[in-house]
Amino acid sequence: MTRYALTIEFDGGPFMGLQRQAHGPSIQQAIEDAAFTVTGERTVMHAAGRTDAGVHGLGMRAHLDVTKPFDAFRLMEALNARLRPAPVAVLACDVVPDDWHARFSCTGRAYIYRIANRRAPLTLERGKAWQVAKPLDAQAMHRSAQALVGRHDFTTFRSVHCQSASPLKTLDRLAVRREGDMVLIEAEARSFLHHQVRSMVGCLALVGMGRWREEQVAEALAARDRQTLGLNAPPDGLYFVRATYPEDRP
Repeated sequence: MTRYALTIEFDGGPFMGLQRQAHGPSIQQAIEDAAFTVTGERTVMHAAGRTDAGVHGLGMRAHLDVTKPFDAFRLMEALNARLRPAPVAVLACDVVPDDWHARFSCTGRAYIYRIANRRAPLTLERGKAWQVAKPLDAQAMHRSAQALVGRHDFTTFRSVHCQSASPLKTLDRLAVRREGDMVLIEAEARSFLHHQVRSMVGCLALVGMGRWREEQVAEALAARDRQTLGLNAPPDGLYFVRATYPEDRP
């Protein structure tokens, strides 16, 4: 048995999420079906994180176990050939030790959220960013975001369907910046709660629009009450950027 680590890019628009679903297509199903066509074996893909319907991936890490030996590069090429025309691509494929696990060995996860801050309808970015027509104050959003950095009870920013045992998480970084008409929010942590990033972005957007005071994000966090959440941002603008592992450190 050989374990292969995959780095995956995908457009989440056509899928019900990363994890296999009974009620619609998923990225996991697409890759597992492609792997079966290539190897003749039914294998289960384990990923570094789960993404909701409509959320995209730039560098999701995952792994597959295959009985027959394959050259890693040729396996990557074969998977990509079978994945077409689905908007899923394997960017890298490497042989890893049997005890390496895409989810449980992961020590850090990073997301970016893209807000298209313009009045004109989206064309090329449709489904790839959240459009907010009202001007956003990115600096105010960044200042407000710093109240969320550190170890906190993130109940306010947690989906009611979240399956995590605890609402306590340590947010390592939350930064907001503007690039032209795009406002970018970057979030990094060892792990996140269900909808945590989208919930944080929604509240920061209210600050940027002037509908919330900067202090209200900290107040919502302290309330530890989902009812105080101002807004849950749509999935369109969210991207899983990367997963990090102990072996990645210099």
